[in-house]
Amino acid sequence: MRQADPDFSLRNPVAFFLKSAPAGDGREIHTIGLLWHLLDKIEPFAPAPAFSVSMIASMVDRLRQMLLLWLMLITTACGSPQKETKPLRVGFVPAEDAQQVMQNAQPIVDLLQSRLEMEVQPFVATDYTGVVEALRVNKLDIAFLTPASYVLAKSEANVRVVLKSERRGSPFYYAAIITRADSGINRLEDLRGKTFAFGDPLSTSANVFPRKMLHERGIDPVRDFKQILYSGGHDATVLAVLNRKVDAGATYANSPNSNDTAWTRYLKDPDEIKKIRPIAYSEPIPADNLVINAALDDRIARKVEEIFLELSRDTKGKKMLRDLYQIDGFVPATDKDYDSVREAFAIAGIRVKEALQKKQP
Repeated sequence: MRQADPDFSLRNPVAFFLKSAPAGDGREIHTIGLLWHLLDKIEPFAPAPAFSVSMIASMVDRLRQMLLLWLMLITTACGSPQKETKPLRVGFVPAEDAQQVMQNAQPIVDLLQSRLEMEVQPFVATDYTGVVEALRVNKLDIAFLTPASYVLAKSEANVRVVLKSERRGSPFYYAAIITRADSGINRLEDLRGKTFAFGDPLSTSANVFPRKMLHERGIDPVRDFKQILYSGGHDATVLAVLNRKVDAGATYANSPNSNDTAWTRYLKDPDEIKKIRPIAYSEPIPADNLVINAALDDRIARKVEEIFLELSRDTKGKKMLRDLYQIDGFVPATDKDYDSVREAFAIAGIRVKEALQKKQP
């Protein structure tokens, strides 16, 4: 019986790598080991007539060098730590209570995580400017934005709009100025001397377009209103009007016929809904959108876009989107779609960049 060779692990480096290689490398290293042993068997044999012993020894040495190189490449590639995949960071504007938005967003977060096979981190800011600021400093990869938020983000951050939302087949919605049915306020001119609630300063339907509507009627909110309140969300504005905290307020309507509006969504009691009356609607506003940070990997960006288009065609997907922002789906969008919003900023007298800090009229 052949005695164990105490120097075998020194002469055959495969023995060392087999002991120290990470899990999963064994199949390749065992293959190299078998080849190494075959070379050990070849070398002692008498040469064929056409080859000398020195020629065979030289060939064996070269083969051994090739096997060692192969071994080193395998262990280096398999033993090195894999680059950690960064999570996808998703921003949501707080169209209503931030906690409620986070709850409504969770099914979409879970779906993205499953389809992309990567961690997804949701972020709901305390106000609309918070999402824009997060995009500006590259803390978000994709975000759901209002039209006004997008116009600001486009001027401040490296983003591109890829999709815009649809409601009942239309990529538009409306600003609505509402009051109580018993307020005696019937037209915009009646608002002079009254208290009024805007939403978030970067809300398209609850600030930018309502200010444009008022400006076109010669009404200056600072000069003509008794008091101005920024409610921070559509739900808060509706409740402020209902509970007589203000005389009137600005919010959204998905259609100008009062069937799909902020007050019909947030007020569950039919009798309370009847207490709210719209006095004016804006022109159609291009819908809210999905933007992508230009630094996001193109492959992931394309996949995200595909996922949301697929959601728009799926019954369960439509429910997720409806629960989140009262939308039915997405269609492709371009930057030019939002030129009317830029115009509204100008007419309303709101400087886009100042909106990041300006919270008072």
